[in-house]
Amino acid sequence: MSALTKEKKAQIFKEFSGEAKNTGSTEGQIALFTERINLLSSHLRANKKDHQCRRTLLSLVGKRKRLLNYLQHVDINEYRSLIEKLGIRK
Repeated sequence: MSALTKEKKAQIFKEFSGEAKNTGSTEGQIALFTERINLLSSHLRANKKDHQCRRTLLSLVGKRKRLLNYLQHVDINEYRSLIEKLGIRK
């Protein structure tokens, strides 16, 4: 399991929130959580008994869900474009 590098995080924030330093934007945080969820999911496929990783994964999924609910209430159009870009909620 490889952690996200500074460059990868900066690239995610630049792509989803406009600039690399805008780390507080809802869209950027959701994208970052999605990337981390994907990494942890692939790790858990190989290491089924890693319960700490599973706990972290469930925590991230909950945080992402709360942010998605917030974004849905604030700006439905941005919410729809973001879930389509990220490929979540089919």
